[in-house]
Amino acid sequence: MLIFFVSVAILILGYKFYSPFVEKQAGIDPKAITPQERFNEGVDYVAISPVKAFLIQFLNVAGVGPIFGPILGAVYGPVALVWIVIGNIIGGAVHDYFSGVMSIKEDGKSLPEIAGHYYNIVFKGFMLVFTAMLLFFVGVVFIMSPAGLLSNLSYFEGTFLAGNTFWVLVILAYYFLATLLPIDKIITKLYPAFGMLMIVMTTLIAGAILLEAPHLPQVADVFAYFDGHHEHDFLTPNPDGAPIWPLLFLTITCGAISGFHSTQAPIIARCLTNEKYVRPVYYGAMVCEGIVACVWALAGIAAFPGGYVELKAMLAQGGPGLVVNHIATSYLGVFGGVMAILAVAVFPITSGDTAFRSLRLTIVDAFNIPQSLRNRLLLSVPILTIAYLMTLLDFSLIWRYFAFSNMLLSTSVLWLATKYLFDRGTFHWIVSIPAVIGTSMTVAYIATAGIGLNLPMDYSKPIGVLVAVVGLIGLLVAHNKRTVPAV
Repeated sequence: MLIFFVSVAILILGYKFYSPFVEKQAGIDPKAITPQERFNEGVDYVAISPVKAFLIQFLNVAGVGPIFGPILGAVYGPVALVWIVIGNIIGGAVHDYFSGVMSIKEDGKSLPEIAGHYYNIVFKGFMLVFTAMLLFFVGVVFIMSPAGLLSNLSYFEGTFLAGNTFWVLVILAYYFLATLLPIDKIITKLYPAFGMLMIVMTTLIAGAILLEAPHLPQVADVFAYFDGHHEHDFLTPNPDGAPIWPLLFLTITCGAISGFHSTQAPIIARCLTNEKYVRPVYYGAMVCEGIVACVWALAGIAAFPGGYVELKAMLAQGGPGLVVNHIATSYLGVFGGVMAILAVAVFPITSGDTAFRSLRLTIVDAFNIPQSLRNRLLLSVPILTIAYLMTLLDFSLIWRYFAFSNMLLSTSVLWLATKYLFDRGTFHWIVSIPAVIGTSMTVAYIATAGIGLNLPMDYSKPIGVLVAVVGLIGLLVAHNKRTVPAV
């Protein structure tokens, strides 16, 4: 039980003491005119309160990511909690914060436009391709997963509601409206309530697990991974042969670090009424997502009397959605069943629609397209039509490309934030060190993955480290040559 409380406490203390230091490097100006004040066109640049902004940002980046990922990562044991906490503090929260800072400083623009400003047109093109690819795959994943879950609910058995195609079309219709309409018509009205729902659900699950779970992980279980007394330590494979480095860091992204979060930054950056809200909204939302991830990692570890074997069997039977349903109904009864349905159906939909909205904004920024209703239609219709065709493909293939894009984009954003701090002449190591580590993870994954070079793990690990070292050397050279004075 102590390991959970320690994990949550470290996340909260990180926000309390580390985030002000991070903010000091970013050059926040509470007196600056925000993009919302400058443009205020009633579609995407619409003023919203900081509380609503936080809840919307929290739901946009969360969805089922900090639920499904930690459940899958729970097969690695309590070390999953270690990764969530460390990844969140030094990587994810900083990544999300600077995504918001750079966007609000650059008129609420999307990442590719910011990359073009701070680097060059080549990096801009790179970011445009991978941002668009990630957003598209996120949208498709969050059509397929909730549609599959809804169509398989026992409540709908024997009716037309049991058809997968029906739910795909219903979700697509909603995405069309949410993508097309001004942000204050659906998102700012519904999403704060859904954000509060996720907070309530997480709190109830945490309380039930801590009070009733058959075996809670202890701090000693974590140290066992490092001293070799556990059946698998931190760097060696788990019982299925899956190595913790780098696969655990891919399995649990939301809650630790996720490139998808940076694609959502412009949505809220265009709506904030003061730069001082960037830290509580972006950094705060990511810390809260880390707490959610810790709760579900704890649930995956502690809620099964049969331990790893029982969890693995249930994942094989119905994936993390079945595990969520089992945990919620076992510990919260009928109410828990309703909450589980919302978690596995509504929450991913809220991330899917903002993914397609962000994709529209990214294309608009890249090609300077005016935001008329006609132009929004011309963009939304083909995007969602192609998305429907993609739902006919194998889900596992879509997911692999999503994971690859997510990792690559998060690392790229950290390098972009490094350049931002270079230009300011402030302490860039808060983003450059995570960028180097992220590069090592990303390259190791690409080197060993089937969609990459498909090399043995014995080769991919040193390749990842080598590329990261080269990146670090380049960083030090650039740092020594820097002539831009502090701003």
